[in-house]
Amino acid sequence: MNAFVRIFSIIVVFVLVFVAWDGFYILPEGKQVVITQFGKPVGRPVTEAGFHLKLPFFQLVNSFEKKILIWDGDPNQIPTNDKTYVFLDITARWRITDALLFMQSVNTETRAQTILDDILDGTVRDLVNKNDLVEIIRSSDWSPETMTGGNPEGAEEKVKLGRDKIAQLIHETASKITPQYGIELVDVMFKRVNYINTVQAKVYERMISERKRIAAEKRSMGEGQKAEILGKVNRELKEITSTAERQAMEVKGKADAKAAKIYADAYNKDAEFYAFWKGLEAYTGTVGKNTRLILSSDSEFYKFIESSK
Repeated sequence: MNAFVRIFSIIVVFVLVFVAWDGFYILPEGKQVVITQFGKPVGRPVTEAGFHLKLPFFQLVNSFEKKILIWDGDPNQIPTNDKTYVFLDITARWRITDALLFMQSVNTETRAQTILDDILDGTVRDLVNKNDLVEIIRSSDWSPETMTGGNPEGAEEKVKLGRDKIAQLIHETASKITPQYGIELVDVMFKRVNYINTVQAKVYERMISERKRIAAEKRSMGEGQKAEILGKVNRELKEITSTAERQAMEVKGKADAKAAKIYADAYNKDAEFYAFWKGLEAYTGTVGKNTRLILSSDSEFYKFIESSK
């Protein structure tokens, strides 16, 4: 009898411990739970971390993420308003804000990803179809002044919205749908925008043409600056040469004037000697070793030779 009582007591204690153990649960950080009883939710979702109580056996804990989750869509080939096809790779961040509504309408994160696929893919396709290619590949703050290497596509087109504004519109439009699933869409971003092969070839051709145009402009500017510098150098050279020639003529003029004055002073002192000296200079410059002169007897040039006999 005592053995039976002892075994029964051990079983009762074990059952009580198990009941007590199943009567509470620990909620970690970053998680939230919905308590269900016979498949139906009981109360509001529990979001505070720590120890919490529930009815053992009858109530179940359904755990959901509270942190921000990532949605990555598959790259899609989408036509723009100007009939140009591009590959778009979109990513978004979302979180469960109403765990009870999420469990009732979605239940699992895998199902939530599928719902977000439908919502975001449709919204992206709709907005891309309504905008030209330049709006998808340019940011809203783009301007020709910000370009440093040319503009391969849509160089002269003005950006009305831009890629970031379109992403914002996608977020705003999709955010109106997701709350019915207990989901908050945090943001939407373009992860990658790429041209299809046929468009890439045209873009590369335009990029090459643009680089050639920029190179021609640079060369033209260089030739213009070269001509300006050479013109300035030639002008300065002519000014320097003209100034030097003028100064040389002034010096020569002064020297000639001084020489003329010396000659005049010498002539005034002794005219006959001056004439005789100048005559000798003339003979020296005229008569050489193999020179023969034929002079008339009344020639002025013969006068000093005749007088020297």
